[in-house]
Amino acid sequence: MSKQTIATQFIIGATSVACSLLFAASASASALEQFKTFAAGTKSAKGEFVQRQVKKADAGGKAKVSTPASGTFEFARPGKFIWTYLKPYEQLLQADGEQLYIYDKDLSQVTVKKLGDALGSSPAAILFGSNDLEKNFTLAEAGTRDGLEWLKATPKAKDTTFDEINIGLRNGVPEAMELRDSFGQTSLLSFKNFQKNPSLAANHFKFVMPKGADVINN
Repeated sequence: MSKQTIATQFIIGATSVACSLLFAASASASALEQFKTFAAGTKSAKGEFVQRQVKKADAGGKAKVSTPASGTFEFARPGKFIWTYLKPYEQLLQADGEQLYIYDKDLSQVTVKKLGDALGSSPAAILFGSNDLEKNFTLAEAGTRDGLEWLKATPKAKDTTFDEINIGLRNGVPEAMELRDSFGQTSLLSFKNFQKNPSLAANHFKFVMPKGADVINN
């Protein structure tokens, strides 16, 4: 999985997002009820993630799975987050509510983008956006699979990178997220060690430009 693919998919067109572990509803509630409880009650969170990408099956019917990428995340709604890739290489995606910064440590390069409406219909909106998710997504129950209850979120906009986002929950806690794009690829995310509504300083998400880094403004 290339660095550009990871950064682009997670935030702008989408990845890395994955909000599974951040719900706090009862096990008896439906996936949709749990999701709404999460949206209403989770103002901030932190935890760890593992991300894989599954490419469309070839002529022989075999899908290709990328090397896992892993790291940590922190967020505060709306639009503030720190998404850090630690393996197989280091990369940082950080937003302060207005700007998105993508820092490639190996290249000593920072790409700066206006956050604007970029989160609108992307998977990142589920984690980092406002609570008004039904404005940008059609939400529906998606049955039971692999021991998880699934919720399907379909972007209402037609020009988004992802066609469908699925969130899997177990015992009231989301454990998985699938991001299916229009090219037949699926990004898989799983989470652990999350903390809901941790105490975060007001300036916690302020980006500090690394000394000597090249800056690219988009």
